[in-house]
Amino acid sequence: MHVIEQIFDLFERSGAQHYGENASQLQHALQCADLARDSGCSDTLTAAALLHDIGQLMGGAGEAAEQLGIDARHEVTGARFLAKHFPPAVCEPVRLHVAAKRYLCAVDQAYAATLSAASILSLRLQGGPMSDAEIAVFEAEPFFADAVTLRRFDDEGKRPERVSPGLASHRSLLEGLLVSVGN
Repeated sequence: MHVIEQIFDLFERSGAQHYGENASQLQHALQCADLARDSGCSDTLTAAALLHDIGQLMGGAGEAAEQLGIDARHEVTGARFLAKHFPPAVCEPVRLHVAAKRYLCAVDQAYAATLSAASILSLRLQGGPMSDAEIAVFEAEPFFADAVTLRRFDDEGKRPERVSPGLASHRSLLEGLLVSVGN
């Protein structure tokens, strides 16, 4: 199955799940992509916003925090899957979006107060706010700024009443970003 069809299939099978949020996974993904596009972000960051939680849709990772009390590392699973098909400018912000939440909690006192209940639970499971040493390492990441921007979209894109164009509207964007990755 072609990777775009795999992505669409994952959203078809699990996109209606909520994983502790008011918006479904599909609504959340589409809203994050809308926020990126409306903010004038690059195609790669818009795709990362759309796909940042793809790992939640794989192997039950989305239910891990809420039902099992564990961090399934959905950001790593998702980034690994995407890295076979997309450039680092898509995959790295996906890989780093959880670290960006931990970072923002450490450097912005008011940020943690804006998190949803599900994000607060996952923050605890993901290690809590970063230490000073972790902050320095994170800030040195090449896609640090994009990850923080993506994290802000992640936090804003949870409104069940917001209507977004469907997943099919992103097909050409994703197809245009595909890369041939040798194994």
